This record gives sequence, C-alpha cells and structure tokens, in this order.
Amino acid sequence: MATTYLTLTNNVLNELNEPELTSTTFSSSRGIQTSVKKFVLKAMHEVYNSLSEVPDLYLSTTQDTYAGQRTYDLPSSASPQSTDKAYRKMDWDTFRLVPKELVTNGEFTSNITGWTTGDGTPSYASSGNGRLNLNDAAAYQSISTVKNKTYRLQVRVMSPSSSTSTVAIKVGTTASGGEYLSTTKSVTNIGDGATLDTTFDATAQTSYIFFETASGVQLDIDYVRISENIGIKKLKYITYDDWQNRYLETDLSNTSSSQGTPDYVYHTQDKKFGLSPVPNQDTYTIQYEYWQVHTDLSAHGDTMDLDDRFKDVITTKAKYYAYILRSDPQAAAMSVKEYDNQLQQLRSEYINTKTYMRDTRVN
Repeated sequence: MATTYLTLTNNVLNELNEPELTSTTFSSSRGIQTSVKKFVLKAMHEVYNSLSEVPDLYLSTTQDTYAGQRTYDLPSSASPQSTDKAYRKMDWDTFRLVPKELVTNGEFTSNITGWTTGDGTPSYASSGNGRLNLNDAAAYQSISTVKNKTYRLQVRVMSPSSSTSTVAIKVGTTASGGEYLSTTKSVTNIGDGATLDTTFDATAQTSYIFFETASGVQLDIDYVRISENIGIKKLKYITYDDWQNRYLETDLSNTSSSQGTPDYVYHTQDKKFGLSPVPNQDTYTIQYEYWQVHTDLSAHGDTMDLDDRFKDVITTKAKYYAYILRSDPQAAAMSVKEYDNQLQQLRSEYINTKTYMRDTRVN
C-alpha cells in the first residue's frame, strides 16, 4: 500500500515524541506538527534531487514529425501524449526514429474502438493483452496512406477454439476491395497463433484494412500494425553548440533539398528538442524516454510517487530538519548520517548499473 502524507508526518512525530495528527486534524495542524508537514515535503524534494532517475518516475512517449518542422516541445502535462507529465530529466540516449503507426487501436488493449463492424458482430476479447474477436464476422478500418509508397503490414491471428480456422485479410481502396492485398491466414498451432508479415503498395490517400471469418468460424486478431516500409534508426545526441557549429546553416536554409531523414537530436535552449536534418515528411515518429517531475503532497490522503521503501529515507531526513529546529545538533548529525546510508542503499539498488566492456570497433 502506498504511504500517505498523513502516515509520513505521523512517523516523524512519533520519533519526536509529539502528538500525532488525524485525517480530521491534519489540515488544521499547529506548531511542530505544521513544521513536520513542511519537513516531510522538504525531505522528499531532497530525495528527488538526489535520485533523478528513479524508476517510479519513468515515462516514455512519442512525437510525430512534421515535414519542415525542426524543433518540438519536450513533455509537459498531457503533451505530446495524453499520458505525459512535465519532464524532470531527459534520457537523450533513447531517442530513436521509427515509422509512424497508421492503425488506430491496433493492439486492442482494452476495447475495439476505432473499428467498423462489417458482417456479424465483432467483439472485444480480454485474452492476452486484448484481442478483436471475429465469430462469423467482419471488421475494417480506414488509414491514411501516400500514393506510390510501400507499407509494411503485420497481423497476428489466434484461435480461441480447438479447431484449425482461417481469416480473410484484405487491404485496398475500399473496405473489402483487396486491391493491394487479398489473402488468408490459417491457425494450425492452436494456442500459439500465426503471423502474417508482408508489404503492399498504396495507390490512394485512403486505404482500408479488412478482416473476415466464414460462417461458423471464430478467430481473434491479436494485433495489427501498418507503417511505411522504412527502417528504425537510433538518433545520435549532439549539443546545441555542436549543432550551431556544424548544421545550423543547412537546417535553417529555405530549401527542401536540405531536409531529410533525421540523424541527430539536440537540446535547444527553450525546453525543446531539435532534429537534424529537418524532417522531410510527416510519417516519422520519434520515441524517447524521460523522468517526470513528482507531484507534491497536499491532502492527508495524498500518496507519494515513490515506492513505499522510500518512506524511511524521507522520515529520517525530515527528523534531521526537526532536530535543527529544536537546536539539537547531536541528534541532527545522527539523523543525517542515517539518511546518507539509506540513500546510498537506494542509489545502489535503483540507479547503479552493471558495468561491462564493449568492443565498438567497426568490422
């Protein structure tokens, strides 16, 4: 169970032999009780500042590129994705370019929203990580494509029954046209599923992915993924000064010939990241990882973002501030020593990584 603000405060008050607070009296605290509440927050801030790469604060996100746009905002509340938080520290080594996923809700994590019903009644199946169940039914979705470009399609099919079954898979300019692709996929290894991995060439701006099972046939679509047929690329981090010295003139020139597939990422001076070369199309997605800013505690029932094991570290540091307030330097010195030992233990567990040697020579 996550530790509440009230529990953290009372843990410190107990150590100081002071009366505890309750959920009723928490907001109307006085004297040393109010001071301890502030000391708990101060101690928590110090822990965050000492361990900026705590896994409990880890998040990952994506940013779609736009042709001709050089810089993009770093994460803030609900941006660029709805689940994002304001960043505290970026992991610049994790930036990578991947093809943009075109299918909406192709993983079926919690529902089949975004898919249109054809024949029958497709439904959501909670098996695995979520699936689209086709029981004598059809479902399709439209996607945005670019004429004359090649796209990669991957579909995993599962059989919830014990018999071999086949699903029809079509991609075309109409819901069930199959102008680009018309094939079937059979599941022979019941319980394991089968995967279709292929490509198709688009001839229109709007294309359709279509699934259908025959009468009496029940199959699950585990996932479907469609993206432009381009490779994944790890972006190399360079400093802002390096970008100015080496790439600024090219990236800021008003010519489309200077645009291309990004190779580098850099941190601008206004809380953004820049890409070089400037993206030449809208079909790239930038994936990266970061650590978020913690949420301060306010109400008695608020819980900390950190794992429960951090509660003793916070309590110990808060005691230190309380002893300083009471002009008890000996007790304060003992508390800060205990805090340093506890923090070192956590740093060893959370932050330190196993070291190894790696040959970076090019073969």
